[in-house]
Amino acid sequence: MRSTFFDSALVLVGHGSTLNPDSSAPTQAHARIIRERGIFREVHSCFWKEEPSMREVLRMVESGTIYVVPVFISEGYFTQTVIPRELDLEGRHTRREGRTIHYCDPVGSHPRMTEALLRRAREVAPNVPPAATSLFIVGHGTDLNDNSARAAKEQAARIQALGEYAQVVSSYMEEPPLIAHWDKLSNQAHVVVVPFFIADGLHSYQDIPVLIGIQSGPGPAASETAIFRRNPYELRGKKLFYASAIGTEPMIAEVILDQGGSVRASSRLRS
Repeated sequence: MRSTFFDSALVLVGHGSTLNPDSSAPTQAHARIIRERGIFREVHSCFWKEEPSMREVLRMVESGTIYVVPVFISEGYFTQTVIPRELDLEGRHTRREGRTIHYCDPVGSHPRMTEALLRRAREVAPNVPPAATSLFIVGHGTDLNDNSARAAKEQAARIQALGEYAQVVSSYMEEPPLIAHWDKLSNQAHVVVVPFFIADGLHSYQDIPVLIGIQSGPGPAASETAIFRRNPYELRGKKLFYASAIGTEPMIAEVILDQGGSVRASSRLRS
């Protein structure tokens, strides 16, 4: 049974967007699920591009112990520079004005992300045998997103090692192997594509669908489109199943709780 944090607050930090109405939805949904379970005294969410902002959120917290979990796919500029700066953190554990703030790893670095990816792949193609399927984990790519590309590659390697899927490929929007070439990269009749992003933002509901050929041009927001509900797509001689972003998977709430628990355990060892 998971231990409780009755005297503590949980703060989820997301990116958010001024353009995409669905960008903050997964972070808010996970916060709501955890809040309803009553594990923490209080649960808050904040964003870089939306309200409440990172600089505001700690003023909203009453608890003396705070766990901050970045709802990001990988370690990088935002988790290593932006969030610590905006929250005025001094490292993994910050003690200020009678409060202790524990800074956790991003959700995408948790080992259970592999389980989340497999669950999403099975859900989107429930009647398709994995032994006859190519599974694509799609990241952004380019030097500007090197850590996220590496995270996608690591996840693909872990899933391939399990031997469930005939082929597992980490592919990218802007660097080889390009997801636009999925039909040439795949050696199976069935293809499952899972975007390795937190939210159904511009990449997952506009850019990637155009790159893989299931959409001819940018469409409306994910909440206003049926693109994730039209599976399978029959094109280029294969059956393709397209999933929504991995960050929308409900079990990510469990990953968030695990990240908080890991930091609490490490802080007890230090004390």
